[in-house]
Amino acid sequence: MAKYEEIAEDIRNRILNGEYNPNEQLPLEKEMCEYYGVSRITIKKAVDELVIQGLVIKRRGSGTFVKALDEEGVQELSLAKQFEGFSEAHKDRKVTSKIIKFEVIHPTEEIATKLKITTDDFVYYVIRTRYADDSPYVIEYTYMPIGLIPGIKNDILTSSVYGYIEKNLKLKIKSAHRIIRAILPNELEQEYLEIENNFPILEVEQVGFLDNGQPFEFSTAHHRSDRIEFRTVSIK
Repeated sequence: MAKYEEIAEDIRNRILNGEYNPNEQLPLEKEMCEYYGVSRITIKKAVDELVIQGLVIKRRGSGTFVKALDEEGVQELSLAKQFEGFSEAHKDRKVTSKIIKFEVIHPTEEIATKLKITTDDFVYYVIRTRYADDSPYVIEYTYMPIGLIPGIKNDILTSSVYGYIEKNLKLKIKSAHRIIRAILPNELEQEYLEIENNFPILEVEQVGFLDNGQPFEFSTAHHRSDRIEFRTVSIK
């Protein structure tokens, strides 16, 4: 891991642990240079990494601040303990998956930017429905970079992808940035979630990060609103 990535990871952990609170200014560049014993260029790269991850925001003439949860009118959840997969969340029930689509594609510019890769790279594109005790809960639309997450196959998709990433690939999933919206289902979702066209669902757009700050997943999950709840902790 490069030095700037180590510094970004340290600052990110301080934010997630509440040492730096929303809207609080980070130490000045000079102070961080002295604390970490590195150059201004290294600190700048570390801060730029945190900006990309959506954890901090630069304000011209003022400095760098921890991004508020309601910045730009959208609540983003970035607490490490809030990251768990469907299988883990429903570990006391029978969890199954139905694969609707599984293919390898080149990402769009938008997807590539979120995953910090290029449009020449390859990603898995997966659509699957998740069930708990045979009841449909959510349809997931997922993109993962093959270069970072190799070896995904049907048997993994029908069980736990996150379990495969951590146990088989020995990678550590650290955090997720989420945006949550209420929407209406399309025809595919009506069919697989077994709902009517006017039944509200919750859309959770997510970028998942490993412990080195590398995004490993961009996904959009559409949940039945009667079978999901989100709990958050606000720290002042």
